[in-house]
Amino acid sequence: MNITKDIARLEHSSLKLTITVGKDDLQSEYNNLVKEYSKNIQYPGFRKGKVPKDVLERKFGDALKAETLGRVVEKSVEDVFGDEGFPKEDKPLPYSTPNIAEEEKLELELDKDLTFSVVYDVLPKVTVEKWQGFEIEVPDVAITDEDINRELEFVRERNAIVMDKDEGAAEKGDVVTVNYCELDEAGEILPNSERQDFVFTLGTGSNYYQFDDEITGMAKGETKEFTKSYAESTGDAEASQEAFPILKELAGKTKKLRVTLTALKTKKLPEADDDLAQDVDEKFKTLEDLKQNIRERLDKDLDRRIRNIKTDMLLEKIMEAVPVEIPESMINLELDSRWRNLARRFNTDADGLYKIMGKNSGGVQGVLDSWKPDAVRALHSRLIVETLIEDLKLEASDEEAEKEIERQAKDSGAPAEDFKKYYEQEQMKEYLKEDIKEQKLFDRLFLENIIKPGKKEKYIDFISKNE
Repeated sequence: MNITKDIARLEHSSLKLTITVGKDDLQSEYNNLVKEYSKNIQYPGFRKGKVPKDVLERKFGDALKAETLGRVVEKSVEDVFGDEGFPKEDKPLPYSTPNIAEEEKLELELDKDLTFSVVYDVLPKVTVEKWQGFEIEVPDVAITDEDINRELEFVRERNAIVMDKDEGAAEKGDVVTVNYCELDEAGEILPNSERQDFVFTLGTGSNYYQFDDEITGMAKGETKEFTKSYAESTGDAEASQEAFPILKELAGKTKKLRVTLTALKTKKLPEADDDLAQDVDEKFKTLEDLKQNIRERLDKDLDRRIRNIKTDMLLEKIMEAVPVEIPESMINLELDSRWRNLARRFNTDADGLYKIMGKNSGGVQGVLDSWKPDAVRALHSRLIVETLIEDLKLEASDEEAEKEIERQAKDSGAPAEDFKKYYEQEQMKEYLKEDIKEQKLFDRLFLENIIKPGKKEKYIDFISKNE
């Protein structure tokens, strides 16, 4: 085909490709289509393959022109993108279908050249000129004996022996089983408020109505009715809302409750000694071995979190210096991926999650809109990383991949062969190499920028803010 083309760059990394096809090519395509139909069409009064051209044009003229137009548009677009001389960066993203520009109404006139435009998204052009010399502050956190001892208490809790407590009153730390319900002003049970055989550790607040204090001192088999008022929004109630959302509904209200203590157990924690260490894992011979293992685990976790914070802060600085227009098709693909991941967590598929979320306040679109800013930031960050890896010519060898596999196996305590088999799956080793290249980039960022210690923080406070 005799094709001329012109490219106009639009906002949000979109292109408008204008194509002109010569009238001779249009006529040729039209004639070929007419011949094709003439050979195959069955038309009353004529033998197959003998229908005259003028008869076809009188009967099917508009349809023939419409089909010719469709073929010409499709073929000319394919020819342009298939041309080895067409710039790679101007080709559409795999998930962005070129569409006829909205303002155009195409009509085929065989005695005139055809000009039309298609609009599509391309990979954003990213030029990272500023990525060195930034200054950030990261929290100054260190593992202390207090952190080790707190983790050791968790170990003791996990290894505790739970025994029936037939005598005595319920105390903080006891494991209680209760039946409870909410009562109206007349003392009648409110519908759908009853709960049977609810088990929790007294003092943890891990129950909807936060009635730990009211249960403390009760005996096994005892029933108690009481009225409980909840703070408007501050204090323990608000602090627990993330774990127990119902407290948000209870804020500022007063409830009358009935609770029966049906079972009472006490925990006997093991002594923090060498025997405990050996019960946890036979590789530990002494309590100090266990403590050292706890310290190493916390140190690794802290290093990983600090590294992530440094990476995020530096990428944020670079993104501020390097704005990128993210195309809508790329954003929509990212949102779709997140939607499907959420569906898997709900043990359903994307359509099933649509049905679930569609019934909730805000619906599907509300969820997607709330995700969009984070999705745009993630894509922006990813484009910066990919560009820098390419600019700095960072690579990952097979040897480096093998060492990383061995390191992961050692950290997990699993056989190295299991990890090797996993990474032998299709593309998995390539994904690992991409991760190695990213880590090399981040190491380079740490060297080329200024990282200062910020405010000192306790490990437990730091962790609670960076879960």
